[in-house]
Amino acid sequence: MIASVRGIVQHVGLQEVVLEVGGVGLLLAVPQAALEPAPVIGQAMFLHTRLVVREEALSLYGFGTVEQREVFDLLLQVSGVGPKLAVTILSHLAPDGLRAAVAADQPVALTKVPGIGRKTAEKIIFHLKDRLAAPAAGTGLALEADNDVVSALTALGYSLVEAQSAVQSIPAQAPSEVEARIRLALQYFSRR
Repeated sequence: MIASVRGIVQHVGLQEVVLEVGGVGLLLAVPQAALEPAPVIGQAMFLHTRLVVREEALSLYGFGTVEQREVFDLLLQVSGVGPKLAVTILSHLAPDGLRAAVAADQPVALTKVPGIGRKTAEKIIFHLKDRLAAPAAGTGLALEADNDVVSALTALGYSLVEAQSAVQSIPAQAPSEVEARIRLALQYFSRR
């Protein structure tokens, strides 16, 4: 089992990266969150990994955190969810966002991920309900208005993961009006 790799970035693509490790270029499929901030070609990069063995291929998947890898493993246990779809889910939903959607029984949050329809979203939530712990207080999509904030931010061109991070940065005592929460979320991007 390959648990992690550290190597020199040779190529960065959409949801993939090539790391040179000991003179060998390893192609790793990665969620978009693992590529933020964008890795620089020629610089070292560390990723937690999962090797998926299929009859036709050996595929290596990389993650920025152990938590992402654990959620990936849980997603693979859901019937109809393969490694590529699991990476796509993690590219659009942070682990806390997925936890919040599962805890609140909100398949709508999952249907925003390309390739997931209502039935698949409901199947994922049903399967993960007892396996994925609810997010800690103050994380995830706490208010109904935050769904609108995430939608507004993604409409402005931010990724779903970036939008969720911005929403999570909103102080607990912040107003519950959508417009005020959008302003506070946009401040998150100006601080980065």
